[in-house]
Amino acid sequence: MVSSNQFSLIFLLLLLAIINFTHSTDLTITIVNNCPYTIWPAIQPTAGYPILDHTGFQLEKLTHFSFPAPQTQWSGRIWARTGCIESLDRFTCATGDCGGHLECVLMGGATPTTLAQISVHNPPNDDCSYDVSLLDGFNIPMTVTPHEGKGNCPVVGCREDILATCPDPLRMRSSSGAVVGCMSGCEVFGTDELCCRNHYNSPQTCKASNYSEFFKVACPDTVTYAHDSLALYECSSVRELKVIFCH
Repeated sequence: MVSSNQFSLIFLLLLLAIINFTHSTDLTITIVNNCPYTIWPAIQPTAGYPILDHTGFQLEKLTHFSFPAPQTQWSGRIWARTGCIESLDRFTCATGDCGGHLECVLMGGATPTTLAQISVHNPPNDDCSYDVSLLDGFNIPMTVTPHEGKGNCPVVGCREDILATCPDPLRMRSSSGAVVGCMSGCEVFGTDELCCRNHYNSPQTCKASNYSEFFKVACPDTVTYAHDSLALYECSSVRELKVIFCH
């Protein structure tokens, strides 16, 4: 016959097993390539956060790659490189290049790049916050999609390829003359006003420009200038966060 103490111990062990089973489905990040061409995703942690096992890799068209988010809090940026070529000891890309390397451990992508900015907090709540930023311009359509989340968990990003409508001063061209990226006004002109620096570095003085308005009209739920009032989207109990290129 089971004593009350034994029953309590059994109940506790079952409870712990249930908790462990629940947390065995920690948040997963999936990178999806819906483009009709190969891309080379890159993942760079925010300073002070763990470096993931995969910081740069090749992803063929119409394929995906999934990995578990770190068990601890993590924050970082994800983007796609395009037009990459490996020659001798260098790996160079038309957009998003990581200093000539396949892995993007210490260096961010060369602008212009469409960026997903993500922060995750695994157990106990599996919370995440995310946005899609065009502060560094645009090179490829991207959306971020949370799955099984609670709260306001919208799909956000830049769904359309806006290279064809990019204002001429912002266009970045390849050696063949093809438009491969759309730069930000700050990157092209470098003024304090467009870059929201010095006197313009406050919500009161940093305003949308004609160039950032182009991005905002094309992609309304993205961050388009430094003091854009658009906040990070937050979502709890997320099982999977998908970063989708060419939605």
